[in-house]
Amino acid sequence: MTLQELFQELKSIGYPVSYGCFAVPVSPPYLIYQFAYSNDFMADGVNYLEVSNFQVELYTEHKDLAAEKKVQDKLKELKLPYTKIETYLESEKLYQVVYEIQLIGG
Repeated sequence: MTLQELFQELKSIGYPVSYGCFAVPVSPPYLIYQFAYSNDFMADGVNYLEVSNFQVELYTEHKDLAAEKKVQDKLKELKLPYTKIETYLESEKLYQVVYEIQLIGG
């Protein structure tokens, strides 16, 4: 899956989506996705297979199980295993749920 394909799939959930940040403020719920780190498979001293770890971040004003389910269902539909972590951003007054996924070779 390419980054552009990931963007289109996230957009299909129905929330505003942006890479990194929005140019103008948007109302929650919304999604941000961005590169986190690489975990390439290496052999014989070279990067043999590109493995890119991305964060898909869901922001909501309150604990929103329905919004989380939409994101999780989409990731499952795409067969993208994920890990999930949640925090409350006091300064923003928003909940942040981060899904870490891997794109292989994309």
